[in-house]
Amino acid sequence: MEINKRTDITGVITTEDIVEGRFVLATSHPGYGANDLTGRLTDVPGVKLPDTPAEAVAARTPITWQVSNQQPPYISWTAFPFALRQGFDQDANVPLTDATVYLTYPGYQESVTIPSGTLALAYGGGVFTLPSGQYMYNATMQVPGTALAVADTETDGAAYAGMPKVASGTDTVAARVERFNTTTFALTLRTHV
Repeated sequence: MEINKRTDITGVITTEDIVEGRFVLATSHPGYGANDLTGRLTDVPGVKLPDTPAEAVAARTPITWQVSNQQPPYISWTAFPFALRQGFDQDANVPLTDATVYLTYPGYQESVTIPSGTLALAYGGGVFTLPSGQYMYNATMQVPGTALAVADTETDGAAYAGMPKVASGTDTVAARVERFNTTTFALTLRTHV
């Protein structure tokens, strides 16, 4: 996702795996269970993909990776987040057997999934460009001003939840098309808060 203009940014924690650029809604903080030794970040809201049409109406903010000054490699842990070199109360998890290693920060790449429990950024009103494959394509999306709604799991399937789609007569408008690149199929939209 490319951020062209923004007016409001909220730090959030994902409560499920979410592909960058999907529209999300606020939910309760996910917590970290028995391994939450620090009680960290309890003031940061959780976000999730919309499961129902009612939740799709509330899903108004696209999500992206947090800004990072970390040096490569970047490791996305799916298990034992506090156990590197036998830390805290977990067994050792080295050598790496359950992790994804990136040589380039995932936030600098397009369409990378933000793992559940990861700090992220949710954007309010703004102008964003989504790459091909990150919206439910319809030929009318090539027309500037086309109204867009947000897909949900119940109506459109789990693979499409949070993606922009052309709004029908009964859908709540979440964004409007600004421009469409017919060469790359990148969709630029302006969100409504």
